[in-house]
Amino acid sequence: MKHRKFITDQERNLDMTMSLTLRRVAPGRRRVSVLSALAHFHGVWRQRQALKKLDDAQLRDIGITRAQAVTESRRNIWDAPSNWRR
Repeated sequence: MKHRKFITDQERNLDMTMSLTLRRVAPGRRRVSVLSALAHFHGVWRQRQALKKLDDAQLRDIGITRAQAVTESRRNIWDAPSNWRR
């Protein structure tokens, strides 16, 4: 006699969702949830605000000028280098 695995509705829905998601995503790209995207944008904003508040000695330590720090802090939250993404 074969053992039959009983699948819950939740597992079936998750399996269907994953198969649909994997078909829609282009190769080499991953799908990002809205919540993780918002968390990423908030993190970028917080880092840029912290950069703006550094004094001249701290900016010298990391090798940038006050003008560069101000310019970076004024950039849009979605305008971040790709290596900042998780």
